[in-house]
Amino acid sequence: MAVSGGPDSLALLLLANAAMPGRIDAATVDHGLRTESRAEAEFVGEVCAQIGVPHAILPVGLAAGNTQAMARAARYEAMGLHFTQMGVATFATAHHADDQAETLLMRLNRGSGLSGLAGVRPSSIFFPAGVVAEMLLIRPLLGWRREELAAIVAEAGVEPVRDPSNTDDTYERARIRKAIADLDWLDPSAMALSARYLAEAEVAVEHIVQQTAQRCCIWRDGGCAFTWGHPRLIEIGVVELILEGLGASDLRKSDIARMIDRLRSREHASLGGVLARRRMYPTAERTTTDVMWFEPEPPRSAGS
Repeated sequence: MAVSGGPDSLALLLLANAAMPGRIDAATVDHGLRTESRAEAEFVGEVCAQIGVPHAILPVGLAAGNTQAMARAARYEAMGLHFTQMGVATFATAHHADDQAETLLMRLNRGSGLSGLAGVRPSSIFFPAGVVAEMLLIRPLLGWRREELAAIVAEAGVEPVRDPSNTDDTYERARIRKAIADLDWLDPSAMALSARYLAEAEVAVEHIVQQTAQRCCIWRDGGCAFTWGHPRLIEIGVVELILEGLGASDLRKSDIARMIDRLRSREHASLGGVLARRRMYPTAERTTTDVMWFEPEPPRSAGS
């Protein structure tokens, strides 16, 4: 499991070790972003030694850029590589209900769609860079509140690390956290529950998308004919599958939605190296259907 030394991850460490003694391994990533980071990682090692949990410190370096996002990505990659090399197939993080509520509000404020509003998932599959393996990433504390976890650590007599970035208004999450604290009528547990329901809705939508793609897509002659006329969310999902099937990658749903809007208006469109247009497509003898037709863009000439 990932243990930073903060109250949330220390509570996860204590709870997991109590539930599964002798079956826990911990690691702390040292990003080197603060002078105290090495000492904090060593502090986690001392706590782990006291309760008999193996611990490793994983130093990582960061390039310039979005510090929090890059630190998060580096942390997951370092953890994934470390645990994979140890033969561990599952690792846990300490995300909790308050984290989920903060994520939901942040994404609402950005106008996110269903996938974004579903927030942090209880579990997901993770593919660490540099190894041919997959890991199960679990978040067992999504039903817990921040103050409950802090109480567990206090009761154990452990003084956790305090990361100053958690209260730094430079970061969006810190600003959202303060806003929630000032609104006592907001219930983070209820918001986290809503995120869970949205995640369940996303699974249902993905199922319908797969069914629609099987029923309404014809792959032929190097392209795909899609019989359109479905709810917008379903069409976005099906067109995403078509584009990926034709080699497109790193697609944004907002770009796919604009492509569909152009096609509905009988305009041609292109995205990710795929051309799309409306056409009448033969579906049976003497019968044609109005479809969205997708095919790879032709290779460009050397002089173009």
